[in-house]
Amino acid sequence: MMNNLFSIFDPSTNLFNLPLNWMSTFICMMFIPLSFWLTPNRYFIMWNLISNKLNNEFKTLLGPNKSKGSTFIFISLFFFVLFNNFLGLYPYIFTSTSHLNISLTISLTLWLSFMIFGWINNTQNMFIHMIPQGTPAILMPFMVLIETISNIIRPGTLAVRLTANMIAGHLLLTLLSSTSTNMPYYLIIFLIIIQILLLILESAVAIIQAYVISILSTLYSSEVN
Repeated sequence: MMNNLFSIFDPSTNLFNLPLNWMSTFICMMFIPLSFWLTPNRYFIMWNLISNKLNNEFKTLLGPNKSKGSTFIFISLFFFVLFNNFLGLYPYIFTSTSHLNISLTISLTLWLSFMIFGWINNTQNMFIHMIPQGTPAILMPFMVLIETISNIIRPGTLAVRLTANMIAGHLLLTLLSSTSTNMPYYLIIFLIIIQILLLILESAVAIIQAYVISILSTLYSSEVN
């Protein structure tokens, strides 16, 4: 049962279909035709409104000294994760963000970039972050150890948070759908209503997780400056 349950997250083993599983990660680019940018419409206005809201929030977190394009990478990260989370809600579409291959690659790449930049350009500031202000001298070695460990596990926590939230909802929907085979009709209708509500909840989770990973990445970036 567990094998069949978790098999919904497995890429296809067919040689012809294998590359197409991971190609769904970039299928979001096909939803934005050239006419979207050339002809203003309600979708463009909504996209622009969300981007401006995120830009203002990320600029506040990064500080006034950052360049105008500094928030672009985090806005792009938000939309990339958001599209892939939503695509996983459609039937027969591979959910790439439910795999650590994707989520860990994103978080580890960003974290390594921040760490390399911080230790090369702001070495003193990075050492200051190791020991909070007012720490007693006897606790300083322990604080350095704790801060180092908490810093190292950051990419893992980012990746696992995104993956676990994507897996949990899909598993619940799969479990509910697999139990409806031998049910009376009135219970099946009730089950369908529950699944619709869960699908709405999963849509909210998809948005929240995209926002969380982008906002935490922004906070990690602001710490190295």
